[in-house]
Amino acid sequence: MMRFSRGNVGLRFTRWSSVAAGLAVTAACAVGPDYHRPKLDAAPDYKEAGDWKPSEPGDALSRGPWWEIFHDDALNQLEARIDISNENVKAAAAAYDQARALVAQARAGFWPTVGVSASRTHGAAGAAPTHITDNAGISANWDLDIWGRIRRTTESNRASAQASAAALAAARLSAQAALATDYFELRAQDQLQKLLDDIVVAEQLSLKIAESRYRFGVAARADVVSAQAQLLSSQAQQVNAKIQRAVLEHAIAVLTGQQPASFSVSPSTMRADVPTVPMGIPSTLLERRPDVAEAERRVAAANAEIGVAKSAFFPSLTLSGSDDYTSRTWSRFFSVPNRIWSLGPSLAETLFDGGLRSAQVAQARAAYDVSVDNYRQTVLAGFEQVEDDIVTLRVLEQQAVIEDAAVAAAQEAEKLTLNQYKAGTVPYSSVITSQTARLSAEETALGVLSSRLQASVAMIEAVGGGWNASQLPLP
Repeated sequence: MMRFSRGNVGLRFTRWSSVAAGLAVTAACAVGPDYHRPKLDAAPDYKEAGDWKPSEPGDALSRGPWWEIFHDDALNQLEARIDISNENVKAAAAAYDQARALVAQARAGFWPTVGVSASRTHGAAGAAPTHITDNAGISANWDLDIWGRIRRTTESNRASAQASAAALAAARLSAQAALATDYFELRAQDQLQKLLDDIVVAEQLSLKIAESRYRFGVAARADVVSAQAQLLSSQAQQVNAKIQRAVLEHAIAVLTGQQPASFSVSPSTMRADVPTVPMGIPSTLLERRPDVAEAERRVAAANAEIGVAKSAFFPSLTLSGSDDYTSRTWSRFFSVPNRIWSLGPSLAETLFDGGLRSAQVAQARAAYDVSVDNYRQTVLAGFEQVEDDIVTLRVLEQQAVIEDAAVAAAQEAEKLTLNQYKAGTVPYSSVITSQTARLSAEETALGVLSSRLQASVAMIEAVGGGWNASQLPLP
């Protein structure tokens, strides 16, 4: 047992602490490769853009939440509930909190672990009287990060936490886009319901005309039956249209974290214009899409894990110390003779492990290669989505012009045919044909408008919804 004065103990502890701190600070670099973002060449422009230019100004997504460019108060109120009530977004937020906690755990490795202990025991030797022994002490262990194992672990966990933050942004954007898509589909169903209501009213009028002509003997009974059949067919469509609206309303309820039984969206008119956003250039997509940022951060985390695996080849250095007091007399508990202390470094190195550490490094390198391939695939998928949405918006915009003209022509044809039937110059079958053509044209035009609005939402999602990798936190 070694006993020293309290001054010697303090001096020795100070010296060892200084040496340990010096070793930790002077370790200039951690083992393992430093991170560099994988190279990926991006085309200068999108292929499908051509001469097509979106109608909205370039700062459309920098003014606030992206869905506000549609200027729909009902949509704004629904989107505001995503962060509060959507269960997928809440789960992603919890996963991010978990990742941040792992960063804090890794950072704790930079500091010594200090513990205290105290005990009281009763004992006796043979017939000797029972005695009480008190023991109290303090101990500390400090793993010195000479080779950067703790630093690489912290680096990996920090990158993983940023990946979780990007995953949260991606989940939020996905839920927002799904809600907007369902909302515009629902509004299209509202518009379809209104269209069918108008068609039914028009066909009821046509039926009355046919019945009137039949009563006066200027039309055949077949005209009345044909008008009734046409009206019943439209009424059946009128009823059936309510199914899809109900399904969409249920989907919106779930997206906003509510039970379908207690949720409803009041019918409303559908907007006729389609705001879009500029897609920018392909290279900016690497910073604007949260899923790309998540994949890139996974690469950084995997790269740091190589360093963690490599650090196992080097010896570990630990500084340990303890200070204990043991006495049977409380009044003399803290006296020097009752004190036992120790302080010193320990070095440990594995000499043989059957190739375990080499296999762990190989595994870490392979995991890094996987993450790089996943990152590049995510980027390619992002480019593909933008190209798809560009061509969809461009072609649908051209189609909308044609369909609007077709609707105008069909409405005019229906009006002329009905007048001709009243004059007795055409059979009622011509009226049915013109009414069917008008309904078909208006349904097609409505479908194109709905598809354009959904494609606009898809484009906003494809370019990140105004998000940027600079928004990633530094946990």
